[in-house]
Amino acid sequence: MTVRPHPTTQDLLRYIDASPTPVHAVAETARRLDAAGFSPLAEGARWTLAPGDARYVVRGGSVLAFRVGTAPAAEAGFRIIGAHTDSPNLRLKPRPDLDAHGYRQLGVETYGGLLAYTWLDRDLGLAGAVLLRDDAAPGRTATHLLRIDRPILRIPSLAIHLDREVNSGGLKLDFQRHLPPVLGLESADGAQVSAGTLRRLLATELQVEPERVLSFDLALHDTVPATVGGLDGEFIFAPRLDNQAMCHAGLSALLRAAPAAATQLLCLYDHEEIGSGSATGAAGSMAVELLRRLAEVEGPGATSGGLPRAAAHSWQVSGDMAHALHPNHSDRHEPRHQPGLNRGPVIKVNSAQKYATTAETAALFEALCVDAGVPSQRFVTRTDLACGSTIGPISAAQLGIRTVDVGNPMLSMHSVRELAGAHDPEPMTEVMTRFFVC
Repeated sequence: MTVRPHPTTQDLLRYIDASPTPVHAVAETARRLDAAGFSPLAEGARWTLAPGDARYVVRGGSVLAFRVGTAPAAEAGFRIIGAHTDSPNLRLKPRPDLDAHGYRQLGVETYGGLLAYTWLDRDLGLAGAVLLRDDAAPGRTATHLLRIDRPILRIPSLAIHLDREVNSGGLKLDFQRHLPPVLGLESADGAQVSAGTLRRLLATELQVEPERVLSFDLALHDTVPATVGGLDGEFIFAPRLDNQAMCHAGLSALLRAAPAAATQLLCLYDHEEIGSGSATGAAGSMAVELLRRLAEVEGPGATSGGLPRAAAHSWQVSGDMAHALHPNHSDRHEPRHQPGLNRGPVIKVNSAQKYATTAETAALFEALCVDAGVPSQRFVTRTDLACGSTIGPISAAQLGIRTVDVGNPMLSMHSVRELAGAHDPEPMTEVMTRFFVC
């Protein structure tokens, strides 16, 4: 018997479907914040803030939202939940138009550590940001979000008849030669496609003249909607679960949480999958400058030197999806740390601080789980395998704030189509909500 998914899970599916790229995830996050009474702030403006104010700042594929605490930040500190909006995918090159043997194709490069073979034989759309010349203001540009959900692109695999050893020897992809998707066919007279094929497509979609298209940041995306699956509806099948599932949990927790003494922040960063080293990544200054403004300049009770005092009273949860035990590859998991789907949030630990968790921060999150009646799990990578990382250590070092790394367990991480537990979103959201008011 199929069980109707929890409303939090249903809402997560809607969030993912609305967010094919980081800029779309930020737009959807901002839409939900607006609906909940948050209002946007311009980074370059002078702010006037009062206790309880709910505001947010957007920069590209990142958004920082906060609710000002009832006590000065220097006295009560911050409660921060961080996650990242980006996922591994295929991005268009600046001059992507290609002609090959009668096909129209687009040149792509890999973004992050994607499982490239999973992008073969998928119905792919195109989404991201397009920069247009603003005819009304010479020298200015306007950013437009683009989303083509119809399947205009596909990366066809090679027939087994032409590669008889592919199943026994393994698929070997040359990213330069084998990943460009097909977009269409050359014209019937065999004329070569001009360099303006993509530009004309973008102009048509945005209903502007091709000459106005200046630049773009566009990615391929799977056009199949996120869904609940499994015998009894126990699974989520979706793209970008890593890490939009944690963006959704943090956002939902912020919207549920009541005002508290501490200032509550949600920091959703771009570029985690490529190291976070950007103006919109966790290694940048965006978050620390926001905290400084709240603690030392424009927040209620702001005081010179308030940020170090606030940091001493602060805690941070870094939310990034975790590895569940794989039933077909159990040997790749540490024997006594094998998280399962639908068994509660995972606290991630690494002695080399690839995860920022310490005994102190793990205890805090564990206590919140106990208070919420939610089971928790632990993850440690096998000693003979390299450990991945998150924004946790990066932001902990940037902000000087105690941090715990957590996530919901999943399979197929970094695939074009991932798998998680349908009963895990609500418990994580409940624990994060309690964190904001602790």
